[in-house]
Amino acid sequence: MTTAPDLTVPTLAAAPGEPQAAILPRIRLSRRGYAIDHPDRKLGEQLMANALGAADRDAMDGILRQLVRASVSGGKPSEVNLAFMLSMVKSIRPRDAVEAMLVAQMVSVHVMAMRCAQHLAHADDLAQHDSAARALGRLARTFPAQIEALNRYRSHGEPTITVQNVKVEDGGNAIVGNVTQHANVIVADKIPAPAARAPKAAGARRAHEPADAGQDARA
Repeated sequence: MTTAPDLTVPTLAAAPGEPQAAILPRIRLSRRGYAIDHPDRKLGEQLMANALGAADRDAMDGILRQLVRASVSGGKPSEVNLAFMLSMVKSIRPRDAVEAMLVAQMVSVHVMAMRCAQHLAHADDLAQHDSAARALGRLARTFPAQIEALNRYRSHGEPTITVQNVKVEDGGNAIVGNVTQHANVIVADKIPAPAARAPKAAGARRAHEPADAGQDARA
């Protein structure tokens, strides 16, 4: 089997305002497992844990091992795939254990979807084409669902509802201004204005006419 040559990846420069020490270290794979490539072992572990949203070393080690398995290409883990996955995880910035697991799933689903896209492009017959197309379709639908789940979790499950068109019936009150609803809380940026007073019914005026007519007759 012909394998692709190892790629020499240059060290990334720190972004403006980002200290050199904050750059995510790379992972070096070996038969014995993986190692965080950083001159300071403790600092390297801390940087990796922060990027993964892991609360402790055990959580960091567990997520890293799962990502290593998901990075497999050509029958073995790929440092190039793993570096890409870790970079994507860092850019999404998981903030706790739930987000760490969900983001790890997201990047893994993306890698598998692109792998299915590659199989689809190189399908030799209709059966392979249909199999790759179905798998790609399922993964492509899963990814936006994961994004929605992450956004919903980060907003604590309270979707924002903006009311644009409001119809006010007689006797009701209109709220003037933009209205934002979070669960059971309604906030308006202006004081509610009372609706116009409804006109008196014609029947109420006619109810007094017989009495007025009798007074005119006695006069």
